[in-house]
Amino acid sequence: MLFRPNPSSGMPIYLQLMEQVKHSIETGALRPGEQLPGIRPLAEELVINPNTVAKAYRELQHAGIIELRQGAGAFVSGNARVDQLADKLKAAQALVSAAVTKLRGQGVTDEEIRRLVEAELAGVARRKGGARG
Repeated sequence: MLFRPNPSSGMPIYLQLMEQVKHSIETGALRPGEQLPGIRPLAEELVINPNTVAKAYRELQHAGIIELRQGAGAFVSGNARVDQLADKLKAAQALVSAAVTKLRGQGVTDEEIRRLVEAELAGVARRKGGARG
């Protein structure tokens, strides 16, 4: 399974799902035209409300990343901006790598770094419009 939301992260589950779908596309784990798991089966597997999955899929459709086909399911859009997303991810990876290296040099553990990043992401989500999910 490609998707593993973390309910205790502070970030709404639907946003986590959206980010994980985008990341799967950026890394090539999901390719244009490929079908995503159905709403109900995915919700059951992740033990979350189907409305949460539906909200994530709707937002991804609105962003042009996936296509929702009535009666057929959700598919990675053929015109998803995979190249742009991959370039952006590579640039971001360099920033993250530099930050992690610097923090480790200051004696911050990997688990502390992980908690700091998750707390910052949760704070950004709250500042952008409140925690919804």
